[in-house]
Amino acid sequence: MSTNSTIVIGGGPAGLTAAYELNKHGKKSVVFEKADRVGGISRTETYKGYRFDIGGHRFFTKVGEVEQLWQEVMGDEFIKVPRLSRIYYKNKFFSYPLEPYNALSNLGLINSTLIMWSYFKAKVQPNPVEENFEQWVSNRFGKRLYETFFKTYTEKVWGIPCTEIRADWAAQRIKGLSLKKAIVNALFGSNDTKTLIKEFNYPELGPGQMWERVQQILDGDGSPVHLNTEVIGLEHSDNRIRNITISQQGRVEKVTGDDFVSSMPVSLLLKKLNPAPPEEVLEAARGLKYRDFLIVSLIVDKAELFPDNWIYIHSPEFQVGRIQNFKNWSAAMVPDSSKTCLGMEYFCSEGDKLWEKSNPELIELASQEIAKLGLGVKLEDVEDGCVIRQYKAYPVYDGEYRQHLKVIEKYLKTFKNLQTVGRNGMHRYNNQDHSMLTALLAAKNILGENHDLWNVNVERSYHENFTNEEWSQLKQQSTKDDNDTKSLSSVV
Repeated sequence: MSTNSTIVIGGGPAGLTAAYELNKHGKKSVVFEKADRVGGISRTETYKGYRFDIGGHRFFTKVGEVEQLWQEVMGDEFIKVPRLSRIYYKNKFFSYPLEPYNALSNLGLINSTLIMWSYFKAKVQPNPVEENFEQWVSNRFGKRLYETFFKTYTEKVWGIPCTEIRADWAAQRIKGLSLKKAIVNALFGSNDTKTLIKEFNYPELGPGQMWERVQQILDGDGSPVHLNTEVIGLEHSDNRIRNITISQQGRVEKVTGDDFVSSMPVSLLLKKLNPAPPEEVLEAARGLKYRDFLIVSLIVDKAELFPDNWIYIHSPEFQVGRIQNFKNWSAAMVPDSSKTCLGMEYFCSEGDKLWEKSNPELIELASQEIAKLGLGVKLEDVEDGCVIRQYKAYPVYDGEYRQHLKVIEKYLKTFKNLQTVGRNGMHRYNNQDHSMLTALLAAKNILGENHDLWNVNVERSYHENFTNEEWSQLKQQSTKDDNDTKSLSSVV
């Protein structure tokens, strides 16, 4: 049995950020990652020299310490990438944010007028109930705009009706985005939206380059990152985790530590505890749901295709949800300048019809769909492809998740040396910078501060409005008052 100061479970952005922050302050850790590479859902996969993301990952934030960490690690190796994305709906492409002539031409004057009428009606007579996604969006954007741009894509992503998705998810992911303002802009010509930035930082070789660099730093400073290592159990007593059991290349070993930070799916973490949690906690863990994801990476015999970084496919007749053009993120992602690499992203659930398709069947489906979309690709242009499946990519905000999570949070807070961080560690659909922020605060807790990670405001972090001044206010916090929480939630 080996002993370590801090044990970090998971080598994604959250886990590695916690280890990096501890390392900066001279506190050693060890990271255990089940996969064969670091980065989690922010990793960069490779196939025959082609590099591609598991979804695109912009490096843009207004959280000062997150930006500082990025710059410390990558510095001048970041490239500036112009942002361009569009929406495909009913055989037409809408600029995003919408442009006046483009929107009017595609929607038509009558439909645009009806959308605005529906919007004003919602403002005058809003639905008094806001429990689900449909009600929340319709109250803020009007029923007609909801049905035009939100409903079909959202149901494609989550695989359930919008009436079964909690309003929490809409409040977290949509509030402040420019679709409403863009429609107004399309008709009246003004747009001051901040969240739709025009360019962003990006590692030249993809987001995985960032986390591979962090791995190198940690390994070199005596805080090793172990890949292909699964945590299969956690033993606890007296409200403290005592040790974990790991499995590495068929070898099982126990590892003890003083502090523990976990970014593995919280539902899975609870199942690995010994002694087992109370039945009501396990029941809550079983109640948490996830949406899985797969990406079909197609190599296309075309030097240039569409100029977008990505395109949202709202039309329900296509199964693909989003298309990445990795060459437009960084030319270095494609080894042959005469080719293009596209990422056809499909939202699904493990065991469903789409997930169970074989890799050749998925490549054929993606090839057929890209050829039908009018993006300049013929079926014969597709030369090759590969498939990556991502389990538990998106925590689902269904009607019961909040109740389950409240039970889980209360139980986890009884442990004095265990913190959960990141998207799956906290079952929150957040962005990379928010995952990193929870990890930074977890590390600061180990270093002697006192932050309530569960009160980190997801919405503010996602919408990139959290400022350096606010972060400075947060850093001055030394104690937590349950009645007046001086944490991230109190400054937003």
